[in-house]
Amino acid sequence: MKHLVIFLHGVGSCGADMIGLGRHWAEALPDTGFAAPDGPDPFDMYAQASGRQWFSVKGVTEDNRAQRLVEAREAFDATLHAVMAERGIDDPAQVVLVGFSQGSIMALDAVVSGRWPVAAVVAYSGRLSSPVPWTPAPTPIRLVHGDQDEVIPFAETLEAAERLTAAGVSADAHILKGLGHSINAPGSRLGRDFLRLSLLS
Repeated sequence: MKHLVIFLHGVGSCGADMIGLGRHWAEALPDTGFAAPDGPDPFDMYAQASGRQWFSVKGVTEDNRAQRLVEAREAFDATLHAVMAERGIDDPAQVVLVGFSQGSIMALDAVVSGRWPVAAVVAYSGRLSSPVPWTPAPTPIRLVHGDQDEVIPFAETLEAAERLTAAGVSADAHILKGLGHSINAPGSRLGRDFLRLSLLS
């Protein structure tokens, strides 16, 4: 196995909700493994809530989101290291991060903080919330977002692309018409094709 794609789910979801992308991408990405761990924290937004999260969104604001992200790094890193060890991989350059929503926030933070010099990142329906200063790894990044997203506005992806590019990171953004806060077939293809070019070129 040359590469390992690690899927990072959104708030209140779980890894099983994203691993299906791996089955769709497997043929186009030979010698690639796929994993989808659960976030370390239980979803705590509602009393009867289920699912997992990477950090709590209860009471989250623009002012405190960055700090929650920083506080989530240790558990996030431990989760990724555990997945890599399970698959017999110790080099981040063999790893690809594919996030959705909060998973995208974590994936982008992993790169711009300099902690994870991974092979590539695909960030669906996310935002760039990491505090500066940044020490980004030279990781190619593809950002995909629906223009009807009512959870995280697609303007966040456009801003992220500008800020990443200004920081010297190779990033492109794709806004999909009529798509809400989800991943559709065209978005899946954008991610798959980007990784095929990034990993096999």
